[in-house]
Amino acid sequence: MERRDFLKSGAVATAGFTILPTGKLFAAADGKVRLGYIGVGARGMSHISEACLRDDVEIVAICDTQESSLKVCRNFIAKKGRPAAKEYTGGTDAYKKMIERKDLDAVIIATPWEFHHQQSVDSMKAGKYVGCEVIAGLTVDQHWDIVKTSEKTGMPYMTLENVCYRRDVMAVLNMVRQGVFGELVHLEGGYQHNLRNVLFNDGKSYYGGGVEFGPKALSEAQWRTQYNIDQDGDLYPTHGVGPLMQYADINRGNRFTNLVSFSSKARGLAAYVEEMSPGHPNAKIKYKNGDVTTTLLNCANGETVLLSHDTHLPRPYSIGFRVQGTKGIWMDVNKSLYIDGKSPKYDTWEPVKEWFDKYDHPLWKKYSKQAEGAGHGGMDWYVFNAFIQAVKQKKQTPIDVYDSVTMSVIMPLSTQSLKEGNKPQEFPDFTKGKWKTRKNTFALDDSGF
Repeated sequence: MERRDFLKSGAVATAGFTILPTGKLFAAADGKVRLGYIGVGARGMSHISEACLRDDVEIVAICDTQESSLKVCRNFIAKKGRPAAKEYTGGTDAYKKMIERKDLDAVIIATPWEFHHQQSVDSMKAGKYVGCEVIAGLTVDQHWDIVKTSEKTGMPYMTLENVCYRRDVMAVLNMVRQGVFGELVHLEGGYQHNLRNVLFNDGKSYYGGGVEFGPKALSEAQWRTQYNIDQDGDLYPTHGVGPLMQYADINRGNRFTNLVSFSSKARGLAAYVEEMSPGHPNAKIKYKNGDVTTTLLNCANGETVLLSHDTHLPRPYSIGFRVQGTKGIWMDVNKSLYIDGKSPKYDTWEPVKEWFDKYDHPLWKKYSKQAEGAGHGGMDWYVFNAFIQAVKQKKQTPIDVYDSVTMSVIMPLSTQSLKEGNKPQEFPDFTKGKWKTRKNTFALDDSGF
């Protein structure tokens, strides 16, 4: 079907989509999806491992600037008994040659953040589905560019936000949609994770500490640490806000209207380096990113959303989810909830297990066996599967371009709010008003999305 014919059909209005694949047949006649990977470091290799578990995916090409990453990927693919992938390297533009291939249906992008925008835009212009790791872009304009490119080319773009598929998160989504919490009033989430020995790394023991970053370091410490030196803001909002957007129907009957951010002093990273290596020069750097950044968002329907970025201090991992409505509340930190009139003791927290067993999402009931052993407790399988199913079926991705840029643009907006002395920032309406009539599509059945 030609795109112009599809856009005339009533299916577009019914589904609420404005971006759909062109008439090209993406998946081959044998039903397989041909993937190319831009970036095969730590996160890219996670997506490579997911592909190697599937008979319906072929890894056609891989691209990276570092031979060390290509070697690991090359050996892994061979060990899994897969055909060798064509390799592209030699510079940061090497991917451009890769996306010219006619046998590629889609690309997975897992490079440092500063490359995501251009690689995504170029890939969509080349007629490829794009599955991109966070963040989508570094500026508000880059986010708009991704939207406009997706709309113009008809190529879907999906942020590969795995927490949207976490089992407890999806059980709560099921509960929200069935009215267990009543009308939602307030939501919280964030990225609360001690990343000190990820941001600093001696290149010898990835999780064993170290005080180096940049060229001397390994993996994310080569590039991610620099953002914490140069920029104050919520640098990683999507883990927290992605699921909350599904709960609050953001871009589908609701939208974020504005936000304001606050940031604490920055002490954690310098203190860590000094403790690990007293007197080291990296302990004297003035890190711009505050140790705890808090962002408050308003919604068109009256809900408030609170996000926290907290990665520089010693602490256990937690997204810090809180879902609160007129009938009850769930918080993931204490793995408890309270439902008015149904919890056994008045004003006493109740363990979530029985509730989550009852409201376990159909996707998890159907595919939990396939997800066993996948990264991050199985949710990596789900987000990868959702992307692959969309490509195979020539459908819109369940996390579409509007969802993707909405959760990502909080990064530059929070930075701007802090630069302007905690001034509220108007939130872009990437849907240009279509949020009022767009319908929910995410995880509404057990089809694999």
